[in-house]
Amino acid sequence: MVIRNKIVSKLHNFMILPAFILFFIFFIYPLIRGIGLSLTDYDGMTKPNFIGLNNFIDFFHDSRAKKDVINTVLFALGSAPLLNIFGFLYALLLDSKFKGKGIVRTIIYLPAVVSPLIMGYIWYFILQPQRGFLFVALERIGINLTYLNWTENRYMALWVVVIVNVWQFVGMTMVVYLAGLQGIPEEMHEAGKIDGATYGQRIKYIVLPMMIQPIKINVVTNIIGSLSVFEIILALTDGGPGYGTESLSIFIMRKCYGSFTGYSTAVAVILFLIILLPVLISLKLMKSKEYDA
Repeated sequence: MVIRNKIVSKLHNFMILPAFILFFIFFIYPLIRGIGLSLTDYDGMTKPNFIGLNNFIDFFHDSRAKKDVINTVLFALGSAPLLNIFGFLYALLLDSKFKGKGIVRTIIYLPAVVSPLIMGYIWYFILQPQRGFLFVALERIGINLTYLNWTENRYMALWVVVIVNVWQFVGMTMVVYLAGLQGIPEEMHEAGKIDGATYGQRIKYIVLPMMIQPIKINVVTNIIGSLSVFEIILALTDGGPGYGTESLSIFIMRKCYGSFTGYSTAVAVILFLIILLPVLISLKLMKSKEYDA
């Protein structure tokens, strides 16, 4: 028995080895390499020279970079909560029985399979001022929006990007919540009804405590996705007006191609920390809620 347990333990260690190797190659090594490059003046071509923390110091004196941090955080504050709220509401709706439920699920999820870059360009042509599809369609029915240009104002443009992003990816959030809802035994709902609990009370005292894991998955993935936003902003606004909607990911890309590889890598390390902090806080809060439940 002891020998068998030792063999099983060794097999277990051997089987997780490929996953560990992949994790090291695609995460640990690039992270170490990136931290090393962030401490140099590397421009992508010439030999890098060690400059210590100068790139990080320059970041905190870079007004454009600091503005991009604000843009990224504002986008995340709008996108992540809306994705979770509407994803959960859609899941509640589609967990009930009605005709055509499968078609509705497909329609809601379908935009998520399209590249965000392509989706951004599609919405750009729909929302383009004076000549976009929406403008022409509204003009045909007598609504004139000649005065409206959604890209001329930073906050309006940012909200448009948030709405398009939520519309595209709410289906992915919905699927995770729907899987969690379908894992709740029907007997628990029936018991709640017998005890006289209203629909809202059943959601609060039965559904939500049983949905900690799906909530954790969606909160973490939506925070990561929102703070690392890139394609949808690049396609819809290209960071404009000016740098009004430019995210930190776009800033990193532009600095890297502008021969500031060392500096852009330092900003990427900072972005990694910006993403890591709310993720760790969310996981900690979810863990405490899990214990309470």
